[in-house]
Amino acid sequence: MQAARQIRFTNIREIVRMEKILKAYIYEAIEVERAGLKVNYKKTTEFTIPEEFKKKLDKNRALKTAFEGLTPGRQRAYLFYFSQAKQSKTRESRVEKYVKQILNGKGLDD
Repeated sequence: MQAARQIRFTNIREIVRMEKILKAYIYEAIEVERAGLKVNYKKTTEFTIPEEFKKKLDKNRALKTAFEGLTPGRQRAYLFYFSQAKQSKTRESRVEKYVKQILNGKGLDD
């Protein structure tokens, strides 16, 4: 989520059409690896907890415990997904939809 390293295709024609661009990306990736450059990822604590989710965590001790028990990557995925919604109503809906999954110790895409 913080540094995509993939390109998805749905058919061979897309690959053929993008051949020059893909080769440039590959050569650039090789140079990045040779230079030893690394991506500085945000830590879980640097992500803002949306107010709608924070209220839910404050009201539901089991949810808070379950969320804290998730791996940092799973926590980041939820926080990122909840935060992406522009409207509060949408954030609330997303939080509600995933409460059960968090309580079951599952990640966003598990």
